[in-house]
Amino acid sequence: MDDFSRGNELNFSDLGIKPEIKKIDLRDLEKLKTEFKGVESVFHLAARVGSLDWLHGTKMRDLAWFQDNCAIDANVFRACIENSVGRIVYPSSAAVYPIHEQEHAGAVFSEDDLDLAHVRTQTIDPDGGYGWAKLVGEVQLSWAADIKISVARLFNVYGENFALDQTAPVIPSLIRRLLENPKGPFVVWGDGEQTRDFLYVSDCVDALIKLEDIATSPMNIVNLGAGSNVSIGNIAKLIVEISGFDAEIQFDVEKPVGPISRQPDISKANALLGWYPEVDFETGLRRVYSWLQKRLNEASRS
Repeated sequence: MDDFSRGNELNFSDLGIKPEIKKIDLRDLEKLKTEFKGVESVFHLAARVGSLDWLHGTKMRDLAWFQDNCAIDANVFRACIENSVGRIVYPSSAAVYPIHEQEHAGAVFSEDDLDLAHVRTQTIDPDGGYGWAKLVGEVQLSWAADIKISVARLFNVYGENFALDQTAPVIPSLIRRLLENPKGPFVVWGDGEQTRDFLYVSDCVDALIKLEDIATSPMNIVNLGAGSNVSIGNIAKLIVEISGFDAEIQFDVEKPVGPISRQPDISKANALLGWYPEVDFETGLRRVYSWLQKRLNEASRS
């Protein structure tokens, strides 16, 4: 199910598949109730998500995406409950972890750093409206009975077929910026020192499928990420190297950068799922570069 407000049906042709698609606005509860009849498992990946500026550029954006995501989650969960769906896999986010603890280098988070069983005694400080909505989603599921649930706190997932509009995350945004201005300057927001953990999309999918198998009541919560950080500055340098262009990198320190550091401890996912990321960062980045270059070339010819 998708309303394609952000995705693109062209992505399916890139993957060589022709799935049955139902275009539904998940804010329409009655339609959801109908579509969920007889469903055994739900992978609930739908959310309003996007770039730093798109999500948090203004207070009104934070409010809008909080409201939309809470409405989407509440409807999906209610439709699951009323149709006795057996299993839910819910991709949450690293954004649920306290944002003030991500303002220094080397910040690493384990699942216990936000334990819903002790939420009343912990500091709750999610990252904007999106982070608050994901936390509310987790809390709703923690109260659900008779449904087996797995929650994945995703860090940065990247890969082919991501949105290329204003909602695009950092990696496709940087690649597109260079491809559209190969002579430079290649402008990067911030000083390049901020770091992120990047998980390639196929590794993420593998983990989500495994999470369905071990879904339980009360629910499981696991971090999903690569378990290692890379700086935005080094990503920019690697993109220039892959491109072969002679573009000067310029850092715009006046632009927002979000958290300074955000990395998961993935030992729980390793132990519970027998899962380890397989695609190294440079390999994944080269794949995304090739895909995006092809997509932009096709667009210029059409």
